[in-house]
Amino acid sequence: MNLIFSFIYSIAPFVIFVLLIGLKQVNQYERGVKFTMGKFTGMVNPGWRIVIPVFQSMRKVDLRLKAVDVPPQDAITKDNVSVKVNAVIYYKIIDASKSVLEVENVSYAVLQLAMTTMRNIVGEVTLDELLSQRSVLSEKIEKQVDEATKSWGVEVSTAELKDINLPPEMIRTIAKQAEAERERRAVIINSEGEVVAAQNLSKAADLLANSPGALHLRTLNSINDISSDSSNTVVFTVPLEILKAFTGFKNDK
Repeated sequence: MNLIFSFIYSIAPFVIFVLLIGLKQVNQYERGVKFTMGKFTGMVNPGWRIVIPVFQSMRKVDLRLKAVDVPPQDAITKDNVSVKVNAVIYYKIIDASKSVLEVENVSYAVLQLAMTTMRNIVGEVTLDELLSQRSVLSEKIEKQVDEATKSWGVEVSTAELKDINLPPEMIRTIAKQAEAERERRAVIINSEGEVVAAQNLSKAADLLANSPGALHLRTLNSINDISSDSSNTVVFTVPLEILKAFTGFKNDK
């Protein structure tokens, strides 16, 4: 009996030491992937867990949403314009075991896939489409990356194109095109204004032609407006109808 107690007392410190070493904490936002003798033996949920040293190991996997910055990439559009584009990818791990068993480094793999996908999609569109349909292209990148990473236990929630940098000569060309477009619109607006003004003048001329009295009244109003300023010299053209009226009056006498 004494031998048994002696044995227990002798190994107790070692057992306690092993338990302390093997005690692992898994946070609420993490999951543990446990291996026993090198084989996958299950998932470890949040809390304090025992992992037997030497025989067992555990890899923690963070399930929170992560952001991956895709560095600027050189790409050529469908109409052969060289551009530099960058993006950001938001993803999270939904299957911790796949993220450990199927791929060595999830973040690096997602980044490399996003870079390749972004270049390919930019090469499928023209420069105008790239500049005007940024949200549509972002959705295409998100969908393609998400489909490719499902087997890794990854879900891509958002992909956004950030910056599109053009060569200096292309920027100058676009600026010239924008200026030409503004000038074209200004010419159209001026032409439309002239057409409306001509139509109004034509209507006014028809109205005055059909009403001689209105023409005389308009003439008198114009004379009154001009003569209000004493510094103006007024040259008055007498309408032919008035002269005829005075001639008829003289003949009657």
